[in-house]
Amino acid sequence: MKSTEDSFKSGFVTIIGRPNAGKSTLMNQLIGQKIAITSNKPQTTRNRIQTVYTDMERGQIVFLDTPGIHQAKNKLGEYMVNVAEHTLTEVDVILWLVEPSGFIGAGERHIAEKLKHVKAPVILIINKIDTVERGKVLELIDTYRKVFDFAEIIPACALRGQNLDTVLDMIYKYLPYGPLFYDEDTVTDQPERAIVAEIIREKSLHALEEEVPHGIAVEVDRMKPRRGQNIMDIEATIICERDSHKGIVIGKGGAMLKKIGSNARYEIERLLESKVNLKLWVKVRKDWRNSDSMLKNFGYNKDEI
Repeated sequence: MKSTEDSFKSGFVTIIGRPNAGKSTLMNQLIGQKIAITSNKPQTTRNRIQTVYTDMERGQIVFLDTPGIHQAKNKLGEYMVNVAEHTLTEVDVILWLVEPSGFIGAGERHIAEKLKHVKAPVILIINKIDTVERGKVLELIDTYRKVFDFAEIIPACALRGQNLDTVLDMIYKYLPYGPLFYDEDTVTDQPERAIVAEIIREKSLHALEEEVPHGIAVEVDRMKPRRGQNIMDIEATIICERDSHKGIVIGKGGAMLKKIGSNARYEIERLLESKVNLKLWVKVRKDWRNSDSMLKNFGYNKDEI
């Protein structure tokens, strides 16, 4: 390998797009590990999740997976949009993920307007191409070319890993030369507690009805390895906004909470590579998404954007 200065590249890449475009799925596939939670419900990602991909021949990519850019309806929504839009000015490459629709709506046009003010090259990824015919893909490329001056346009399928090698090639093409930001074995800057909380929230999103998940947060109250055993004792609280939601989260005879706990425990055990004893509680914090102090409590601190 040549010296670091003339062969090694490193930089920051943000993945943006409307809610539910597949941003977290793309990042998880590129990293090869589950870090960001995924669900078919919009606004799944609430914080800027930082993950690291290192290829010791080519360089290191630090991915920032941001919340979807959308019309905010409360303080949590405003926080999420601020995180996403603030990130655009800090990175070396922007990946804009869109769904394979020929109709470019107000949401996409809003993002295109925001991108006109950034200096970083923008790579458009038309995701979920497995859902449309090949001929349609060329039409989509042509349609998006008229919206913005993209550095590259790549049709891909994040879920199936289709064309992701090309995505990595193009990122490296535009990254600046420079040394490692993180050790080569680093995968994320997220503490284990934060990932555990996100896994519990993801399993809640998967299991619950449409109107409940947006008002859910998860606090890990206790996380301690059991002395002399390969067992992690975890106690966590699912926070919801209404008493009626609490009943739905718990379910008849505690069945829903048991399902969420069982699904979460399986994935947490894979993450921690140990047995997990998981205890879940449910509490109501009315209108927490509009409370600055509670948002800060749950890790959404606007002063850190």
